[in-house]
Amino acid sequence: MEMLNRIGRFVGQTFALWAALFAAIGFFAPDTFKWVLPIVPWLLGIVMFGMGLTLAPADFKILCQHPKAVLAGVAAQFVIMPLVAYALAVTLNLPPEIAVGVILVGSCPGGTASNVITYLAKGNVALSVAVTSVSTLLAPLLTPAVFYLLAHKWLDISAASMFVSILKIVLLPVVLGIAAHVLFKKQTEAAAGILPVVSVVAIVLIIGAVIGASKPKMAESGLLILGVVMLHNGIGYLLGFLAAKLCRLPYDAQKTLAIEVGMQNSGLGAALAAAYFTPLAAVPSAIFSVWHNISGSLLASYWAAKAEKEEKDL
Repeated sequence: MEMLNRIGRFVGQTFALWAALFAAIGFFAPDTFKWVLPIVPWLLGIVMFGMGLTLAPADFKILCQHPKAVLAGVAAQFVIMPLVAYALAVTLNLPPEIAVGVILVGSCPGGTASNVITYLAKGNVALSVAVTSVSTLLAPLLTPAVFYLLAHKWLDISAASMFVSILKIVLLPVVLGIAAHVLFKKQTEAAAGILPVVSVVAIVLIIGAVIGASKPKMAESGLLILGVVMLHNGIGYLLGFLAAKLCRLPYDAQKTLAIEVGMQNSGLGAALAAAYFTPLAAVPSAIFSVWHNISGSLLASYWAAKAEKEEKDL
């Protein structure tokens, strides 16, 4: 079991490497992951079920203890990232498919990778878990509503259909995972070490499939999408940090909200884009999956080094 835990930690900490590798395979050998496209929603459902297995009612205690911090994080998540995405789409006059993809990933809840990055950055992990969990539970309502509000000018979108999809591939698996954790606590905690491996395998398969399916247009627009994703992610970190500062939250919470806002559930974005739009619309989410883990790791290294220096100076 200890070996499984070590493998899980290693795979989780090197997620960016695996994501980049599978993106490269998808680009240079596009037929490799063609079989994955029809099962993308199932793969994401597995990831969300795994997230639910790691949660327990105790994880939501911080909502009662520090409601201001949690609510600020959730509000920032569903306001900052969608509006930044919309501003980038309009300012840079992005092609409709790319604009829709960027706004879609911006409208998604926070990703579970943010919890690991927060831990590495010496932030408030309990707050990170609470913000991720609450934003995920609210996603069936807020993601289609925010997305429709900002992106309907580019495409004809059914917010109701998207709501049903998010219920099925996000909320239902998470709730089932939480129920399984409560009912079979001993067994699920014993299996916790392998969950990062399952999640990483599912997400990198989605990335490879999306990149492979959109290779022809990726050759034309890949650099543009990468630039937009880097701006979106970086501005999200900055505004998340400033929002927490404006709310007068402590420094560890400022770091946490910066990470929560800047890092998205890009797997959900890729799954929804693949289901409702063209493969190109899913590419911003796929690239986001790779990039936010790289940038998040760099940011966490900076904050961790800064915290260690401050501890030595005391």
